[in-house]
Amino acid sequence: MIQIEPNPWQTMVLHAERTYPNECCGAMLGRVSGDQKVVTDAVPLANAYLGEQGERYELRPEDLLEADKAARSRGLDLIGIFHSHPDCDAYFSQTDLQNSCPWYSFVVLSIQRGKFDHANSFLPDLEQTRADEEELIWPKS
Repeated sequence: MIQIEPNPWQTMVLHAERTYPNECCGAMLGRVSGDQKVVTDAVPLANAYLGEQGERYELRPEDLLEADKAARSRGLDLIGIFHSHPDCDAYFSQTDLQNSCPWYSFVVLSIQRGKFDHANSFLPDLEQTRADEEELIWPKS
């Protein structure tokens, strides 16, 4: 289960809406206790994909490393990655799976016509052959 607190949730949604019609991406920081994760901070990151950014995102390894260092310096964990899907559902694509890290949660935000619609979270397996949906709790407005 992953729960996202109001401030990071707002950061994630605003980043996704502002980058529309391109995909956005970012890091989620917080605390892990067993199977429960609480996101207390979201860090928007640049989409470094050199192709059509409306269809794919790519993180620079150095940006993710910097987010991890920032988390650890504050006594937090790098819990996962968030990204958006413009004008389509919040699913975990084959490309997402191939580029995933099995130790992170992946939250996908569906942005329809520039506005947040819905979200899902996924946990890839160690072989990156499938990703199971993870219970996601976010602040409802």
